[in-house]
Amino acid sequence: MPIKRLDHYSIRTLDLDASLQFYTRIMGFTAGFRPPFDFPGHWLYNEEPYPASNGVVHLIGIDPGDKEGLVKYLGDRSPDSMSGGGAVDHMAFLATGVDDMRARLEKHKLPWRERDVPSLSILQLFLEDPSGVTIELNYPASEGPARQSPQQ
Repeated sequence: MPIKRLDHYSIRTLDLDASLQFYTRIMGFTAGFRPPFDFPGHWLYNEEPYPASNGVVHLIGIDPGDKEGLVKYLGDRSPDSMSGGGAVDHMAFLATGVDDMRARLEKHKLPWRERDVPSLSILQLFLEDPSGVTIELNYPASEGPARQSPQQ
């Protein structure tokens, strides 16, 4: 059976609340159904809620005082590996409404970088979540040229 599409990505985080706030307030996702795992977390949805999808981002909370459920289900990882994307460079989303995203980023004082990709007619915004995972947002170039973030 051929692979059809990316289903979701998961982030292990030491600050579950900050990650939840980032993905709901900045990215615009909605927290929804999540199975009753033996570790904290949230499933975040974009357009289609469960059962039509399994969400787009799964947040996995690290409870240093009680890691047993997480370790049993997903295996153990060093707390030192909980920052950035490791070998994964970034996650990318197609998007529209670049001015709205810029306003949200400015409101929450989050830095970002913008790039034009003229051969693809794409405007890209790059930002980092609270765990240091890089997010790439691809907008149609018709939404305007790249500009510099006030926080750069």
